[in-house]
Amino acid sequence: MVVDDEQRAVPLRGPVRRVVSIVPSLTEAVVATAGDLLVGATDWCTHPPGLDVPRIRGTKNPDVEKIVELRPDLVLANAEENRAPDLDALRAAGVSVYVTDIRTLDGAFVSLRRMLAVCGFPRVGWLADAEAAWNAVPEPAARRRAVVPIWRRPWMAVGGDTFTGAVLARLGVDNALADGSPDEYSQRYPRIDPAALPPHDLVVLPDEPYAFTADDGPEAFAAPSVLVSGRLLTWYGPSLGEAARILPTLLASR
Repeated sequence: MVVDDEQRAVPLRGPVRRVVSIVPSLTEAVVATAGDLLVGATDWCTHPPGLDVPRIRGTKNPDVEKIVELRPDLVLANAEENRAPDLDALRAAGVSVYVTDIRTLDGAFVSLRRMLAVCGFPRVGWLADAEAAWNAVPEPAARRRAVVPIWRRPWMAVGGDTFTGAVLARLGVDNALADGSPDEYSQRYPRIDPAALPPHDLVVLPDEPYAFTADDGPEAFAAPSVLVSGRLLTWYGPSLGEAARILPTLLASR
């Protein structure tokens, strides 16, 4: 018996030998650690490229019956990415579900280390390297304020209490919507009007979930914009090391 990030007891019948991941970030983390563990992943699990495992639909609509048929020792999930009814259905079918809850950089390293230890890997080289890379990122000389859109039609952006906001804050970029004021920005992913935003001097445009491009997004905002890989900004796994090496220079370019 182990305990996940939600402080829920997770029964294990023995060593973890078969894992189904219903979170793209966690899929990449498992494969980078021990690829032979993974026996199922979502349609959205795009990393590493060429991943060849059975697919079980998406993060919000996993095929519970197919997951059960894969006979996993453990299903890896996330409190934000996955829906409670789907996780409850898996538990009701006798499947052990381990839920992560990752909202900060430090929290990501702690959570991933605990999760991978449950899978039988208490020491993981890529995770230690990623943590060292972030520890080596210098403190920013000055702070900036940014808006981080994630969708248009309707426009939506990153609000408070998110992993994305924590990554940017570590790099000296504060989320202009994170303080929840005014009330319309109190949600984690509020709708926005690009013409009526709090003061900011930067717009960060990721390529997922909406694929912003140089011709689709920047024209809607008065402040300078920077296009970034959504994987570097929102994923927690092997991409953490890449993010520490790439994002500081990329954000400083605008």
